[in-house]
Amino acid sequence: MPTAASWLTRCNELQEGIPVMFRSFKSESTSLILLGVLAIVVGIIAIAWPGVTVLALVILFAVYAFIDAGLQAARAFSSGSAGPVFGHLLLALIDLTAGVIALVWPGPTAYVLVLIAGIWAFIGGCAEFFAGFGSGEAAGTRAMFILAGLVSVAFGVVLFARPGVGAVTLALLFGLFSLIYGVSQIVTGAQLRRTGQTLYSVVEDAA
Repeated sequence: MPTAASWLTRCNELQEGIPVMFRSFKSESTSLILLGVLAIVVGIIAIAWPGVTVLALVILFAVYAFIDAGLQAARAFSSGSAGPVFGHLLLALIDLTAGVIALVWPGPTAYVLVLIAGIWAFIGGCAEFFAGFGSGEAAGTRAMFILAGLVSVAFGVVLFARPGVGAVTLALLFGLFSLIYGVSQIVTGAQLRRTGQTLYSVVEDAA
């Protein structure tokens, strides 16, 4: 049977761990919300851009991929277990690779960009989908990872099915994908922040 001293020690350990746990939830939720806002902004630009060119789409896609890579890396270093760390680092590597290939490819065409974006969306979506079944995340967060992964995979499949689309159609597809993906990330971030606040209150009251 635990003594009063051991119980007091346990309470102190819980109280010391609360700020760290809460900061982890807050950091990851902030990254998700920023990623969602970025995706929505990119989506609006892609859809509303009059007379969009392939070169403009390449630059827009690369900028989005590079910023997404940075945010995924930040999420990896704020995660507390190996599974999420590996998953986020993998997504960051996929984003970085896709952005570099899009920029350095000589004479970019709509067809080449469709292939790059399709492969990027499909592989990244699969990684997010399987990350949703991993450990280390709340159930609601895992569900949103699965949803975001399915959206990405669907976008990739659509691009593979229609590789001959022009710049305007590609911009529309990429814009719609970014809007849907952005909303899902914001919802996930808000849910994760609420989960962190709830756990903070419960553990603090118990301690």
